[in-house]
Amino acid sequence: MLTIDAQVHCYERNHPGRPWHEVLAGPPEVTGADMIRAMDAVGVDGALLVSVWTMYRWDASYALDVMKAHRDRFAVIKPVDPNDPKVADTIAEWAAIDGTVAIRIMMGPGVSEDAADPGIDRVLTEAARHDLPVNLMARGRLEQVRQMAARHPGTQLVVDHLGLAQPFAPPAPAKPWEELPKLLALAPHDNIAVKITGACTLSHEKFPYKDIWDPLGRIFDAFGLGRCMWGTDWTRAVALLTYKEGVDSFRVTDRLSDDDRATLMSGTLQKVYGWAPSGQAKTG
Repeated sequence: MLTIDAQVHCYERNHPGRPWHEVLAGPPEVTGADMIRAMDAVGVDGALLVSVWTMYRWDASYALDVMKAHRDRFAVIKPVDPNDPKVADTIAEWAAIDGTVAIRIMMGPGVSEDAADPGIDRVLTEAARHDLPVNLMARGRLEQVRQMAARHPGTQLVVDHLGLAQPFAPPAPAKPWEELPKLLALAPHDNIAVKITGACTLSHEKFPYKDIWDPLGRIFDAFGLGRCMWGTDWTRAVALLTYKEGVDSFRVTDRLSDDDRATLMSGTLQKVYGWAPSGQAKTG
């Protein structure tokens, strides 16, 4: 079965030539070769490489370098700044780069909480113009996402990490699924998909994390597997589980059929992003 991870990160060690802004949980360095070794060890064919905003902010040059060196395994998602008056030019520039499959808004402090904000409108409009999905790091902002989807029905939105707060180290939150109803409320909007990334970090159990499956089942029922895609959020999750555990937990569960697994672990991603590892079939 083709397996594609919906979100991984690569980065260099901190150095003056490409300094980190802040430290993100994870190893001191994860190069493209490091990530490929981890993927090969567990049979992951490809991955979406999300430029690490915590470390590099809007500079996605390292992710781009990794992708260019390993075009058969990675595609790139580029963070953009909705407050930048020239963001439309940035989106056009990256849309023209072979291997860019989406852009991303980090909806934290400094990004307007108004769904009608001109900068957000500009990003969603330009993304649709270039046929790029918009990934949204939107925990605590899901009602705003609902309004954005309604304002821009022709723009594909993707909610990162279930739209829920996820830990960087043990333990999992006491009530990790408390905000789940707000995510489920987005399901009527056909232009919203959900990354089931980092789900294992919300478990109160050890591998294979059986307590995540009832809430995940509610998401699958609401959105349909055709709008859900598996991923690990590696390397953010290293303090909570191994890469192998993040992959195998979705392979060994009896809550998914083989067809379900194929859709969740590659089919939806190919449809939403129009990408597959080189030599592998695309759908949609």
